Amino acid sequence: MATLYPSLEDMKGHQVLQPPSLCPTAPPMLYPNLAELEDYMGLALSSEEIQKKLFPDSSTVGALTPAGPLPGQLVAPLSGNNAGLRRAEIKPGVREIHLCKDERGKTGLQLRNIDQGIFVQLVKANSPASLVGLRFGDQILQIDGKNCTGWSSDKAHRALKKASPEKIVMVVRDRPFQRTVTVHKDSTGHVGVVVKKGKIVSLAKDSSAARNGLLTHHYICEVNGQNVIGMKDKQLMEVLADAGNVVTLTIIPAVIYEHMVKRLSAGLVKSSMDHSIPDL
Repeated sequence: MATLYPSLEDMKGHQVLQPPSLCPTAPPMLYPNLAELEDYMGLALSSEEIQKKLFPDSSTVGALTPAGPLPGQLVAPLSGNNAGLRRAEIKPGVREIHLCKDERGKTGLQLRNIDQGIFVQLVKANSPASLVGLRFGDQILQIDGKNCTGWSSDKAHRALKKASPEKIVMVVRDRPFQRTVTVHKDSTGHVGVVVKKGKIVSLAKDSSAARNGLLTHHYICEVNGQNVIGMKDKQLMEVLADAGNVVTLTIIPAVIYEHMVKRLSAGLVKSSMDHSIPDL
């Protein structure tokens, strides 16, 4: 299973372990399909013609080659393909879930409008929403067949309130504002981040966090897939300490996070947010 953000340590190890190629292969063409079309709407689209137009002084005319690997090509292997990385995976595409209400008629879900979209603002522990795997930051695309684009937060909550207690069909996209970064602990057990109230405020020089692209002004949402929003920094550090030598952090830009949790009291987030470890 490939990841969009493998660790830099993995990439270096992969380069060392990669056997040299005995048979050189021809470079891949950047526009393989266009080469078949000599003329389209008056445009010459062969790779040779593109080469001439982009590099008119070049003495060598050949197929253009991409600067990096082709889409989908593995750049670096996973860090041991560990369970934490699999729990943190942000899957592409959309999925359908069936949600119900508890005995009090509640789903355990709070929603918020951002840029004409509806997003999960809070998932309460031990609620129907947590049991079906909804997470902070998931985007709700449909509720019972109705598109949510353009809805206000209040309209989304009204739709949940009116929905059948036995079955609410939702179409969901996994956490589009978030990304995962896999880091490795050093000999002292640290990854190189300084966190204040859940936000990354600085990075240690030459640490795994710095090498692998963690950024300040981002909040840590998950550690190995476990939600840590609302935890005190000491508790978050304890979760990191127990996370193993390879840790996958899920982060979100501060400007988006702060908008998403607006009007949520710190006490509600701390006492209600689902912090359970997701099932694989």
